[in-house]
Amino acid sequence: MNLLAVRLAALLLCLWAVLAGAAPAGDGLVAIPPLTARVTDLTGTLSAGEKAGLEQRLAEFEARKGAQVVVLMLPTTQPETVEQFGIRLFDVWKVGRKGVDDGVMLIVAKNDRRLRIEVGYGLEGALNDATAKRIVSDVITPLFKTGDFHGGIAAGVDAILKVVEGEALPPPPAGAGLPAAAGIEDSGGFLSLSDMSETMFYGLLLAIVIGGAILRFVLGNFLGSTLVGAVTGGIGWLFIGGLSGIIGGFLVGLFLALFGLDM
Repeated sequence: MNLLAVRLAALLLCLWAVLAGAAPAGDGLVAIPPLTARVTDLTGTLSAGEKAGLEQRLAEFEARKGAQVVVLMLPTTQPETVEQFGIRLFDVWKVGRKGVDDGVMLIVAKNDRRLRIEVGYGLEGALNDATAKRIVSDVITPLFKTGDFHGGIAAGVDAILKVVEGEALPPPPAGAGLPAAAGIEDSGGFLSLSDMSETMFYGLLLAIVIGGAILRFVLGNFLGSTLVGAVTGGIGWLFIGGLSGIIGGFLVGLFLALFGLDM
């Protein structure tokens, strides 16, 4: 294997991971962040203690009631409205139990001064549009106007949990619910590049190079390299999301397959 080609491949993979991870979705929309906790603050507004308190509250409720409630605070949803972003976020995060659809998301677009409570089908009877709007306007917004973002979110969460508490839902299975900040089960969200260790990174790089060499030997240069690109494009979508993840992953895989090992 050409040592220069290996170094260039590693550099290309690193650059793609960094740039694609920081870029918005390929269609110009705000990228959907990975779902790694019940409370996600992309604005740095909440302190670690405040997030931990909310996380614990939601984890305990989920373990007892089964319904999943999550909070996302981000700077903006532009160019989408918070309603449009909420639909897209719900489709990706898939909050709520399968077959029950008992998920709720509180979305705070801080710089836009917009709020949205997105509700799964299983809770729309209790937490309908009118109730959700009332929680936003009467409970959360007054506290936000005073600059108390944690207080507003905490009060909004309490109001949401109170409504969901009165809804008849299937009980959670024994041992259900995760410890605070441990992630969300059945979330369906993207994986996070930050979770990939250095060993995993170079292991993935080596697997792509060796796999590419084998496929090129068996299928020929063009078909083998294209197939490797398709696989790494899927990996890019899984970790990054959006068109940038797919295209970047495809190009990285194609490069590694073409300039990697020869058999």
